[in-house]
Amino acid sequence: MHLGNERPRTVPTHAVAGDVPVPARLRQLQDAAFAEVADLLGPDAAKAFASCLMRTWRTCLRLEAGTAFVITGDIPAMWLRDAVGQMRPYLVAADDAEVGDVLVAVSRRMSRLVLTDPRANAFNDGATGAHPDPHDEPAPGPAVWERKYELDSPAAHLTFAYQVWRAADRVDHLDQAFWLSARAILDLWEAEQDHERRSDYTFVRGGGEFAHDTLDRDGRGAPVARTGMTWSGFRPSDDRCELGYLVPANAAAVVALEGLADLAARGVVPPDLGTRAERLAVEIAQGIVGHGIVDGPDGPVYAYEVDGLGDAVVMDDANVPSLLSLPYLGWTTRDDPLYLRTRSLLLGPRNPFWYSGSVISGIGSPHTPAEHVWPIALCMQALTETERGESLAVLDALLRAWAGEPGMCESFHVDDPWQFTRDWFCWADSLFAELVLSLTSTPVPTFPPPRLPGVAAAQAAAGPDRKADR
Repeated sequence: MHLGNERPRTVPTHAVAGDVPVPARLRQLQDAAFAEVADLLGPDAAKAFASCLMRTWRTCLRLEAGTAFVITGDIPAMWLRDAVGQMRPYLVAADDAEVGDVLVAVSRRMSRLVLTDPRANAFNDGATGAHPDPHDEPAPGPAVWERKYELDSPAAHLTFAYQVWRAADRVDHLDQAFWLSARAILDLWEAEQDHERRSDYTFVRGGGEFAHDTLDRDGRGAPVARTGMTWSGFRPSDDRCELGYLVPANAAAVVALEGLADLAARGVVPPDLGTRAERLAVEIAQGIVGHGIVDGPDGPVYAYEVDGLGDAVVMDDANVPSLLSLPYLGWTTRDDPLYLRTRSLLLGPRNPFWYSGSVISGIGSPHTPAEHVWPIALCMQALTETERGESLAVLDALLRAWAGEPGMCESFHVDDPWQFTRDWFCWADSLFAELVLSLTSTPVPTFPPPRLPGVAAAQAAAGPDRKADR
């Protein structure tokens, strides 16, 4: 598979966050997968895979006192959601002591960051006082990079802790700090089920180029009614929500809570966490089914956002959690008729952020220029295909646009991949590596937690064409 001409980029090839040696087990897995990918897709594709697989480990990790900080790439801050995506491919080797130590260290750092501020979306490596914008009100604390409350950020922390436990068979990251962080998340999500009465969160960006990030109603966000779902101020793209109940993020929260409930059932965390997690998971699931499904042109579909007052946003964004990613998250199956109907709508012009050009077609985001698609969305499209041949076709298109670069970018133009944003964005690298591994004999494990009966019952209530089991 020939990838085309190279184009200049400014991606560092050295470790920026700190030199963390690559364990021998990871090198062995990389070499074995490289040979398998070369046989399947060709040598250029194998080189792309090898570069992307190790990019986070080599350029974004810094270890300190039993924890690990993971920068997102060209921004020297740690997003919880991004960091989980960046580290997920290494779960294939989590039973190795060296790899497991780093995964545990990342999870430990996440617990401490959540305790610093459970509403923050991104953190500094220490109390540096660095912030991307000086106009935010209230001002973030010195350890917080940005305080946009994104529901999927704490969900990512809970899910990653569960996945590390399953993959590495270790509990040393599920310490008192984790218990406290889980309680803080439960407190937050329960309060945000009744945003109008119980939430004190506001976000105002009082000036500058990005003043439009300010939430409506003096920072409180658009009005919502109670639905059972839990409110989010911002999307995983860091753009503000138009309506307060972000459906795919709520689906991710349900799966995260199911993992917490399973940890409690196994005696790994205190039982009260499991009791609260189960109750909350069922309430959110009921809210998704009761308010997050709307009429589409060919039947019911999932909405992207709703407010419980009758309004809905029907679209999808490239960033994960997305509606496209619902099977990947563990909320449903790839062959669920409701998901397939939603997917059909999203992968076409009825999604306002679907772009099609002479080079490639895919989902973009209001976060980046029009006519730009995201490698993350293309990878997710392939990871959620029901047919292997379709996944290979999407991968082939992405590889041809990728054109031999040292890593994936954030987005690129559908007619001209030379027009791109953020050439050092390691979440995209890792998801690409995860996609490639899914086509080999060493796929990244997913470890969906046991489906809670109340969640299954809520899903079944969506209609006869709905599958409740994953």
